[in-house]
Amino acid sequence: MRFRGAGNYAQKKESPTKATQLLHNLGQSIWLDNITRDLLDSGTLQRYINEFSVTGLTSNPTIFDHAIKNSTSYDAAIRQKLQEGKSEEELFFELALDDLSRAAAMFRQIHEQTNGLDGWVSLEVSPLLAHDTASTLAAAKTLHSRAGLTNLFIKIPGTKEGLPAIEEAIFAGVPVNITLLFSSEQYLAAAGVVLKGIERRIAAGLRPDVDSVASVFISRWDVSVANKVPEALRDQLGIAVAERTYKAYRKLLGSSSWQRVYNAGARPQRLLWASTGTKDPKASDILYVKALAAPFTVNTMPEETLKALGGHNELGTILPADGGDCEEVLAQFRKSGIDVDALAAQLQDEGATSFIKSWKDLMAVISSKSDLLKKAG
Repeated sequence: MRFRGAGNYAQKKESPTKATQLLHNLGQSIWLDNITRDLLDSGTLQRYINEFSVTGLTSNPTIFDHAIKNSTSYDAAIRQKLQEGKSEEELFFELALDDLSRAAAMFRQIHEQTNGLDGWVSLEVSPLLAHDTASTLAAAKTLHSRAGLTNLFIKIPGTKEGLPAIEEAIFAGVPVNITLLFSSEQYLAAAGVVLKGIERRIAAGLRPDVDSVASVFISRWDVSVANKVPEALRDQLGIAVAERTYKAYRKLLGSSSWQRVYNAGARPQRLLWASTGTKDPKASDILYVKALAAPFTVNTMPEETLKALGGHNELGTILPADGGDCEEVLAQFRKSGIDVDALAAQLQDEGATSFIKSWKDLMAVISSKSDLLKKAG
């Protein structure tokens, strides 16, 4: 089988190759959308690196909430930090940075081999700051400085209030993973403030090679319109939005504005596909992975999706640079009563609200564990 336009990235029939390796060969980075102390201690993350071509990972409050709640691996560290008088939030960031520092060390060789392009881990600022520009920027700078890691992205939401903080973070030299993007318009707005930050660094005589990725969420689109559109449109909205965003991404990479900063030493921002786990039980377990295979992008996958992909030995065609038939598909959704633009704004607001809930749940879990450990002596 041969990828459309993929040159030598062909699978030889006589020696089937895991689809994870095929995706890596194609030029798309596979990142794990998870981190737990158990993954690190058990050697599972290292196995994913070795066997499934994983070259980075992402985290969020929900991931850490589940990790701390469902494991005793953090109890000793929590007990120690309680003795130091840490608050719930301080305690969490220390736990998270401990985990991410270990993961970052595992990816450091990849980071160096790719000249800093790959091998990243991500930590999110408090979601409570999603609509507070100044506090988001201050938190991003503090976390970046505190971590002292060359391959750590600070995640900042691409909300209206987050965009100015992203520009200032880039100008300050903080690598950023822009999260909670749901449309090509939101992506372009995020890429625009990154460009401004880089241009300001060039004007100030600073190095312009501050890395960033733009994380566009996919599956939530299809979840939001499930049972609201004809069966023929099932599980097609997220992919159509992704195709439109990829078209905008490819166009932006070749624009004169970005080429000017490339010429000054800047590096292009990469597009990252997030929320790529299949939610529809009737659909393929690698639905979004197959549909979004494209070079010079990232796909951050839940564990189950990663393992499912490792069980396949083919992918399919590459994501079309011209967006394929995305506009026709989106037009069909509009005819079915879906206001795509309004839904994009709604999904971003709901995503921010969801992360706030997860953050509060996380703080509650840490507080509850702290109380139990105190009582246990």
